[in-house]
Amino acid sequence: QVQLVESGGGSVQAGGSLRLSCAASGNTGSTYCMAWFRQVPGKEREKVAGIAGFDNTGYAASVKGRFTISRDNANNTLYLQMNSLKPEDTGMYYCAGTQSFWCPDGGPAAYIYWGQGTQVTVSS
Repeated sequence: QVQLVESGGGSVQAGGSLRLSCAASGNTGSTYCMAWFRQVPGKEREKVAGIAGFDNTGYAASVKGRFTISRDNANNTLYLQMNSLKPEDTGMYYCAGTQSFWCPDGGPAAYIYWGQGTQVTVSS
């Protein structure tokens, strides 16, 4: 079992930056693919970034070039650096993990570990 706890959310003006963190505990050695999802009310949870074995990364088109996913294995922490934030980046951000070495193409159902979420609000 793996426990995930996000932090770092908040309110920021458009053009600003935030850095989200996700602290993992438990059987973290079994978790290779980690990802950040975001969700707004009435919409499905969407993946914005993922990091797989060998630290291969992938991004949604809407955040590519602005967001950077990374992890510190020594401290079992996942990060999401968000720059040039836009109002459409507003949402609840969730950290997620799976035991797959490569990040699955599927949506949220492909991930088995979830944090409680941290809110990001970007004002224009």
